[in-house]
Amino acid sequence: MASSSSSSSFANPPPQKYDVFISFRGADTRDTFTSHLHAALVRKKIQTYMDCRLERGDKIGPSLLQAIKESKLSLIVFSKNYAFSTWCLDELMHILGCKKSYGQIVIPIFYDTDPSQVRKQHESYRDAFAQLEERFEDNMDKVLMWRNALKEAANMSGFDNSKRTRAEADFIEEVAEDVLTKLNRASSRVLEDLDQFYSRKIEEVESLLCLDSPDVRTVGIWVGSWVGNLGKSWLTTLGDVLIHRLSRQFEATCFLADVKEGSKRHGLNHLRNLLLREILNEKALIIDTPSVSPFIQERLSRTKVLIVLDDVTDSSQIENLACSSHLKFGPGSRIIITTRDKSLLKKTLCHDKIYKFGHKDGLISWALKSGVSAREDGCILKRTLLHIGARGVN
Repeated sequence: MASSSSSSSFANPPPQKYDVFISFRGADTRDTFTSHLHAALVRKKIQTYMDCRLERGDKIGPSLLQAIKESKLSLIVFSKNYAFSTWCLDELMHILGCKKSYGQIVIPIFYDTDPSQVRKQHESYRDAFAQLEERFEDNMDKVLMWRNALKEAANMSGFDNSKRTRAEADFIEEVAEDVLTKLNRASSRVLEDLDQFYSRKIEEVESLLCLDSPDVRTVGIWVGSWVGNLGKSWLTTLGDVLIHRLSRQFEATCFLADVKEGSKRHGLNHLRNLLLREILNEKALIIDTPSVSPFIQERLSRTKVLIVLDDVTDSSQIENLACSSHLKFGPGSRIIITTRDKSLLKKTLCHDKIYKFGHKDGLISWALKSGVSAREDGCILKRTLLHIGARGVN
């Protein structure tokens, strides 16, 4: 497969909520191959979107289109009856549009159908298009776009299991490993695109985390108040990059964004429930008591977790969400606390577990070396910081 263009040639993608989107013909594979593929990806802690609703009508809902747009990678499971669904064909066109616009990774999987049948629209695909040409005789341009989309996707490098020459479990594991490899590479490219300022900070925080140590470690990251509101943006970006970069080394991860605002609006108990749902993968879990049950505590103690508490402003937030006697996490767990209040961290952590995110003079010096120019007046700091913040992760 030809190498993709550099990321700079693509438009900035929307915030990426999912790692993988799976496009499939529900009646063919929902309860068989695709469900097993989805489970394999989830076991590898890959955030995967699989629409389990029955397809109704000809038009895809906006939420489904948004899910495609917010995914880093799309898997297209071509089965015998894929082309009988205009829903699937429109999904395919939207996926290819995201590939063209944002550089989304696309991997075709040929399940129980040969790639040439998809590319040339032979056999069941020929039958499907015979029906489509009757249904859409007044809109043949649409039919032609579907044909071209199938041809384009079938020419991509992917996985062919049409001959069923090996165990399905082995085939699914190979696909899942390839997806994991491609996502890791994509993540590495994002990190390479970070400027020297962010890259250096990431390496320094990783060193402080001592990831090879089996103990449970909590690290605090703070930035001085002189930065103003940009400090929060920097810390959130750093925490987000860290959790994406390190998540594969942990059994469960949770990024609790804007703890200050969340605790103010919903209370700490709500935030703790969000954290426990993510870690235990139990979406309906609700605990209203100050403590958790012994069984939940046992499950937590067996789970190696990575948690980021973003923009913490009060010691009670740390106590309830990270350092409570009721929340003991498994060996090797890491908890990252970001804040703009160093005194808050000093109450909870040892000095060598606190990381200062940048120094005013160092940031300005670095920005000026990077080509930032501004008058030597009160605007220089603001312009410098805005320049650095703008060059963070999209």
